[in-house]
Amino acid sequence: MTAYDVIVLAGGAAKRLGGADKPGVLVGGRALLDRVLAACDDAARTVVVGDRRATARPVLWTREVPQGGGPLAALGAGLKLTTAEHVLVLSADLPFLGPGTVDALLAAAGQPGREGALCTDPDGRDQPLVAAYHAEPLRRELALIATEHGSLAGLPLRILTAELELARIDAGPDAAFDCDTWDDIAAARARIREHGAVLDEWITSVKNELGIELDVDTGVLLDLARDAAHGVARPAAPLTTFLVGYAAARASAGAGPDEAVAAVAEASRKATALALRWEAEAAQSAGQGGDAAGGPAGGSKPDAGREGTGTP
Repeated sequence: MTAYDVIVLAGGAAKRLGGADKPGVLVGGRALLDRVLAACDDAARTVVVGDRRATARPVLWTREVPQGGGPLAALGAGLKLTTAEHVLVLSADLPFLGPGTVDALLAAAGQPGREGALCTDPDGRDQPLVAAYHAEPLRRELALIATEHGSLAGLPLRILTAELELARIDAGPDAAFDCDTWDDIAAARARIREHGAVLDEWITSVKNELGIELDVDTGVLLDLARDAAHGVARPAAPLTTFLVGYAAARASAGAGPDEAVAAVAEASRKATALALRWEAEAAQSAGQGGDAAGGPAGGSKPDAGREGTGTP
């Protein structure tokens, strides 16, 4: 795994959002900035260039000079606080950026003869704020640009990327999707609620909200909930999954994440087996009528005069 620092640019004016606090806009119940931070949580050092705010994990804060000086000035300010040989550079409005894209960028940036790597969007356009750079050539070029122009303020990022030997990777339809307008925000919010994505998005959001770092097999839990609902009663599903979580927590107390995952799997296995036994028992009873419960076949009632009297 390549060691890296990350710089997140979160100080733009958000003019197309009417000046709203874009890094704090919620998508899927999480601030855009927090969604970006989650994609690079293994960075050695995280620098956010923007106004201080509550974040899901600790970061270093700085601001470009002058404030509002643009992305190149912000990148220069953030770079001063980094020490790693590789620097990931991201904007704060990427709701679908994931660790896979981060890993791909770092791997591409490490290719021989490359000074970095950036994503291209589905239209083939470079995305210099979804990129990984070698720190030394990045510092060199920023210094040369500042000397030539007097400062970095107000300059576009393409001045920098044009001077670097960069690999390019296809970001796909999601990784480079950024939220510049309210229509973009609405599209992002709708996308995470699509059938194929909503459960993963929800589980990720819950784990972030609760501070849980546990990658369990959600398919196992969903199968358990289905079996409990079908084999016992519908309300049994949430109660059973809660009890499985509680049992797993007790079984793995003081252990590491791997043991916790194994404990969830084992508790789920036991609870699923129990639910299936209940279902089989109910099916047997339904097939045999009252005889399965100890009563006479055909559902006839016992003699009322003898019930509970002990009379042979």
